[in-house]
Amino acid sequence: MILPESIKLKKELKRVANPKRAKTSQRFFKTGRGEYGEGDVFLGINTPQQRKIAAKYNNLSLTEIKKLLKEKIHECRFIALVILIKKYQKVEQKEKKQIFEFYLNNSKKINNWDLVDISAPKIIGDYLLDKKNKKILYQLAKSNNLWQKRIAILATFSFIKNNEFEHTFKISKLLFNDQHDLIHKAIGWMLREVGNKNQKQEELFLKKYSKQMPRTALRYAIEKFDEKKRKEYLEP
Repeated sequence: MILPESIKLKKELKRVANPKRAKTSQRFFKTGRGEYGEGDVFLGINTPQQRKIAAKYNNLSLTEIKKLLKEKIHECRFIALVILIKKYQKVEQKEKKQIFEFYLNNSKKINNWDLVDISAPKIIGDYLLDKKNKKILYQLAKSNNLWQKRIAILATFSFIKNNEFEHTFKISKLLFNDQHDLIHKAIGWMLREVGNKNQKQEELFLKKYSKQMPRTALRYAIEKFDEKKRKEYLEP
């Protein structure tokens, strides 16, 4: 009997599992009851090992990738996304659209911050970069799902790299009232990336909204400013 590739991949992951590292990852990714990663299961495999295994299985179909995304094992979902990114980067526009839609349809399975961060800019952001209609990002930003909201703001990283800041600013404002620290950090991170490209534009935004935005977001946004300027922004 010939085993499906996704099952072979899972067997390979279990062979290189590291229980000690897994315990550390369970704590780091907040998998306890009531935490953001509740129920996430780790095998304790480091990122280079995961990427090496992903390269071995880079021809998986979307059907097989979807099976991996449904797994509770975090490394299965991480590897599924690494394969999906590589697949997206190799295909023509029509197939990119298919992968973009596949990602959106499975976005609730992209359910920890590292999974969002490696994939949202490279698939959602990249696909929407030259599209006039970006309303899907605003729909995601208004979702009740933590990870869809993080996808919305992280996707704008691709725009920032191309000196387009409008949607980063707009989505940041939409998320100001979100209660989750992971969203505050993501807002601040993206604003800091705007500053890396154009500090004047970042500061124009901060001068207008620094008092309204979450404190954590502000701290992240001004992280690379000189000490004097940071203190000015942090004054009550």
